Amino acid sequence: MSQDRVKGIDYLTPVQQEYRQNIPGVSRVIDAIHAYLQDPQRAFKLELQLKGTPFQLRVWKLLQEIPCGSTMTYGELAEKIGSGARAIGNACRANPCPLIVPCHRVIATSGLGGFAGERGGEKLEIKRWLLRHEGVL
Repeated sequence: MSQDRVKGIDYLTPVQQEYRQNIPGVSRVIDAIHAYLQDPQRAFKLELQLKGTPFQLRVWKLLQEIPCGSTMTYGELAEKIGSGARAIGNACRANPCPLIVPCHRVIATSGLGGFAGERGGEKLEIKRWLLRHEGVL
C-alpha cells in the first residue's frame, strides 16, 4: 500500500498473516478479496498504483476490461495491442496485483496456458480454481 493505493498483492501463509495488520489500508484489500470469493461478479473498487513498463501498464489496463466469466487468449490480447502473444504472457507474469488485475482470465489457444510464470503445479491449479469460481470452466 502506498498513499491508500494498492501496489501489489502477496499470497500469505497463515504464519505471515500477522504482517497484514501492520500496514494501513490492508484490511480494505482483504475485505475486497473476501467479497470476490463470496461473489466473483463483485468488481474490485480499489485504487491501484501499478509500476511497470509502458507496455505492461497497457496490458494490465486491458486485463481489467475482461469481464468476470470471460476469457481472452494471449493472441487475442496481442492483436488488440499490436504485439506478440509472448509479450502478453511476460506482462501477465510481471503483474503485481493478480486477481485484481485478472491475468487468470488470459488463456492459451491450446488450454489454460500459465499462471504467475508457471505452466503447471500449484499456481496453475489456482488459475483453474479462479476460472471455475467465475463459471468459465
